[in-house]
Amino acid sequence: MDDLLKWRGEFPILDRSTYLISNSLGAMPRSVYDSLRAYADSWAERGVRAWEEGWWEMAVAVGDKIAPLIGAEPGAISLHQNVTLIQAVIASCFDFRGPRNKIVMTDLEFPSIQYFYHEQRRLGACVELVENRDPVRLDLDKFLAAIDETTLLVPISHVLFRSSHIVDVQAIIERAHRMGAHVILDVFQATGTIPINVRMLGADFAVGGVLKWLCGGPGVGYLYVREDLRAKLRPTLTGWIAHRRPFGFETGAIDAREDSFRYLNGTPHIPALYACQPGLDILNAVGIKAIRAKSVRMTTRLLEGAKAHGWRVNTPENPVERAGTVSLDCPHAYEVCQELLARDILVDYRPKAGVRLSPHFYNRLEECDFALAQVDEILRTHAWEKHATASARA
Repeated sequence: MDDLLKWRGEFPILDRSTYLISNSLGAMPRSVYDSLRAYADSWAERGVRAWEEGWWEMAVAVGDKIAPLIGAEPGAISLHQNVTLIQAVIASCFDFRGPRNKIVMTDLEFPSIQYFYHEQRRLGACVELVENRDPVRLDLDKFLAAIDETTLLVPISHVLFRSSHIVDVQAIIERAHRMGAHVILDVFQATGTIPINVRMLGADFAVGGVLKWLCGGPGVGYLYVREDLRAKLRPTLTGWIAHRRPFGFETGAIDAREDSFRYLNGTPHIPALYACQPGLDILNAVGIKAIRAKSVRMTTRLLEGAKAHGWRVNTPENPVERAGTVSLDCPHAYEVCQELLARDILVDYRPKAGVRLSPHFYNRLEECDFALAQVDEILRTHAWEKHATASARA
């Protein structure tokens, strides 16, 4: 018996689709309707008084619901609009004009992060993009060798977005710290799928978002800053919420707070902070240990099924190296993905990955079998060709 299926009724979309795309956007909990109604009621009934009745604290207070999922302490997380902006806040704490100005990244990193850091070259940063021949796994030895005495920042994903490979981030953090560098650990594809403890890892920063495995919707990214660094660093990307006396409306330089508010800037994104909470409450109630155990069973089922069909998989077979996604590189993967979507089997396609199937705790094991059976049927009947022909005629 699968005890986690008792949560299935909390996600309306599961009644009308095979939802295997939690790596991209988690299913919405039905209680989000109530959360957004509470926001609207607060605004309608309390007006500007809502700020002093809870809104002002939400950009840190709601972070306490994320903290247990990554092993952070209460008050350690600030909430922002997305991870790219969070990377900008972190980067603004550092000066790239000195001899220690290198940023080490892998070419397997999510593109938005690569785009941001390559643009920091205009501020003096030296970017070393470590290339990998293997599209599935990080070449750890090559990556570690790139981190030297001139390295300032090392942005690295705990779980690679294309392959779902779990990176040995402990080795990277240890190497970076020996060299005097700081690690920005991206846990976007990790949180909600595998156990994480950022304090035990010694991560300088951890970043992520709620819209995928945390079922929190778009508009909320989170930033953890190691406790001993929190009051030490000074982001230049700042604003009035980071000021000690924001409603004093003082002119001149900022008198920055020393807690997580220090890393905030302008007016917070209140509607999204309401919307994300039901998903976080559910994830905390379910527990990452139980989610991880079920995830291994489902991804193993997908891998074994793909192997039986002779399809290539761009995801590690060893569950120790694998998070929540299986990237199926079957023939005509893009076209197959489009046909699956047309059949309400929600997945996605990524170049150099294939069709990404991402079951979560609310999925049934049989849905994994069903999705693979549909891929087989599509390939055997060339269904995507028929669909394309019908669309062209229409």
